[in-house]
Amino acid sequence: MISGLSYNHTMGSPATFLLVGIPGLQSSYLGLAISFSAMYSTALLGNTLIITVICMDSMLQEPMYFFLCVLAAVDIVMASSVVPKMVSIFSSGDSSISFNACFTQMYFIHAATAVETGLLLAMAFDRYVAICKPLHYKRILKPNLMLGLCVTIISRAVISVTPLSWMLSHLPFCGSNVVFHSYCEHMAVAKLVCTDPTPTSLYSLICSTIIVGSDTVFIAASYILILRAVFGLSSKNAQQKALSTCGSHVGVMCLFYLPGMASIYIAWLWQDVVPMHTQVLLADLYLIIPPTLNPVIYGIRTKQIRERMKMLLTCFLRKGS
Repeated sequence: MISGLSYNHTMGSPATFLLVGIPGLQSSYLGLAISFSAMYSTALLGNTLIITVICMDSMLQEPMYFFLCVLAAVDIVMASSVVPKMVSIFSSGDSSISFNACFTQMYFIHAATAVETGLLLAMAFDRYVAICKPLHYKRILKPNLMLGLCVTIISRAVISVTPLSWMLSHLPFCGSNVVFHSYCEHMAVAKLVCTDPTPTSLYSLICSTIIVGSDTVFIAASYILILRAVFGLSSKNAQQKALSTCGSHVGVMCLFYLPGMASIYIAWLWQDVVPMHTQVLLADLYLIIPPTLNPVIYGIRTKQIRERMKMLLTCFLRKGS
């Protein structure tokens, strides 16, 4: 498969890169194309439905649903940045991607993941206020504060990701233009530069560690305070209700952080130990599983959204018939 690909031996920037896909799993490409297409369709449908339900229903205009709506939009961007090209590689063998498109894809991937971790922190803060300070919930989480949080989260992502993409895109490339990955993953592209890629790779690792590390510390602190407040309640029903409202958020966090952190540190520290196809497949699933399952988790565990979805789908089916 690799031997049939062309190479670029000129100094500077190649006109195109060639994405291998998942090295070693070429025989499974048809099954992967079908699986990824199904997950992408589910992600688009589920997240679009979440956004539609929240925007249309005046009963869902609380801060938690506002952040969930933004999260759904980010999930659509994240999945759309990578899955269509992956499916094209797996189904038709169309592996070429232009230099500018490659770095645009890289930028949106990193920006979307940085925004998503910030949103998960904002949602943890929302649950903290709702459970620990319920009487002051609406006074604290005013529309101006929610908008300010979203602007801050997006600005942080742009400020941190822009230098990363700029540094790598301005390095000279030579030799092979074959990227041993199914999308323009930073470490895989960095291996093709003529100079030492350590500065840009180190920046990526440090930046990811700071952003994800600080967010997870604050999220953990929020949930420690939440659990203290919950187990301080005298009513078992109140405890169960409070824990239930946090259950979906905890599930979404596990889906995002666990495979994401595993992918980052395997690529940096254990790339010679873990098989290449495992590394690439883990990185692929990290970007498609959360957008696919997030709306399912929230749709099942959040009663208000579940009921509104049923009403919306019922009305749609009645009109269709």
